[in-house]
Amino acid sequence: MNRVEALQLMQEHTQSPSLRQHMLAVEAAMRAYAAKHGEDQDAWGMVGLLHDFDYEKFPNPEHSPTEGHPSWGVRLLREKGTPEPLCRAILGHGNYTGVPRDTLLARTLFAVDELCGFLVACALVRPSRSFADLEVSSVKKKLKDKGFARGVNRDEVTQGAAELGVPLDEHIAFVIQALRPVESDLRLGGSG
Repeated sequence: MNRVEALQLMQEHTQSPSLRQHMLAVEAAMRAYAAKHGEDQDAWGMVGLLHDFDYEKFPNPEHSPTEGHPSWGVRLLREKGTPEPLCRAILGHGNYTGVPRDTLLARTLFAVDELCGFLVACALVRPSRSFADLEVSSVKKKLKDKGFARGVNRDEVTQGAAELGVPLDEHIAFVIQALRPVESDLRLGGSG
């Protein structure tokens, strides 16, 4: 599956602009980490772009390990011939699936997922609505404010950096840098 096909699949199953924005942000972060580690940017980007494509239709609030998100989406991806390591990475981003994050790809998806959502929220409340002037210190201050972006699991943000073996500050800075070039695609930076 190429990026155009992956984007079409995501858009077919996801109407929410904020969920689409989230998947595009995770795609950008995944591509940046793939480049850093000399991995396949298209494959890693596709994992980021499609990791939540089934969430809107099959949200899985009961956290079933085999039904709903992300299991439903992975079954469809397997039918479309998506390689198993990519499918396992998507399954592994949900702690409740029981699928271990035993590859760098899987650990990276988990590490950037919640963080990307949080960084977009941080950018949205800035006067610039941009990542251009977003600093790690501001992000860390907002992480301590439990009332801000309540839906973001702070423990998973911290756990993700730890699983990558990267200091949290370094991880936050890297993902901010990864999101800056795509902020217009995310409808940020005054383009929203």
